[in-house]
Amino acid sequence: MALKILINGGKGRMGQAVADAAGQAGLAVGASVDVGDDIKAALATCDAIVDFSAAGATRTLLELALAQHKPVVLGTTGHSAEEKKKLLQLAAGIPCVWAGNFSIGVNLLFALTRRATAILGPDYDTEVIEMHHRFKKDAPSGTAARLLEIILEERKLGAEALRHGREGMTGARQPTEVGVHALRGGDVVGDHTVMFAALGERIELTHRASDRAIFARGALRAVEWVVNQPPGVYDMQDVLGLQ
Repeated sequence: MALKILINGGKGRMGQAVADAAGQAGLAVGASVDVGDDIKAALATCDAIVDFSAAGATRTLLELALAQHKPVVLGTTGHSAEEKKKLLQLAAGIPCVWAGNFSIGVNLLFALTRRATAILGPDYDTEVIEMHHRFKKDAPSGTAARLLEIILEERKLGAEALRHGREGMTGARQPTEVGVHALRGGDVVGDHTVMFAALGERIELTHRASDRAIFARGALRAVEWVVNQPPGVYDMQDVLGLQ
């Protein structure tokens, strides 16, 4: 029997993409809900949750999942660092895959960025550039935020090293800076570039998405994986065996 998923944020772009891809992946959409719908009743009929909704809805969703012991695949972004810290404690009580990006290619980008940062070291100035469609509400994107986390971890830097754009007489670039730039326009699904620039050479790792179906397929792959895991918070690196 096919796994039945509940899609939270079903009317959004990603929710619709997940619904479209579910049948091809051999999964069934048991329910599709949005803000204001009775999620509790719908969840009782499903095996797992796929969430692409709004940051403000995450706590309620996780509380319901905990109460009904349902695994969650969480793709919603836009949480503050403090808010996410508290939500992670809740999510740890159930099997939960929480990722800013479910693309298999992007998750390979994460792994390559970690490796490149470790090898190249502080002699290479590092900048992250992302672009999304004009309707995206949060910046930087969840994917860019994860790339920045990886770079800071490898270079043993804190959040104070981040430079969100530059304006005016900021002085020469410092070796400990990690730049981040968010571009918005048109219908761009998602472009991400990590640039490593040294004197005499530059290395760029780039992923460009042209179809939201790649994220939906990755999220559904995460569902099939997480239903067989013990409680804990995982990411797509775990799902794909890239850890």
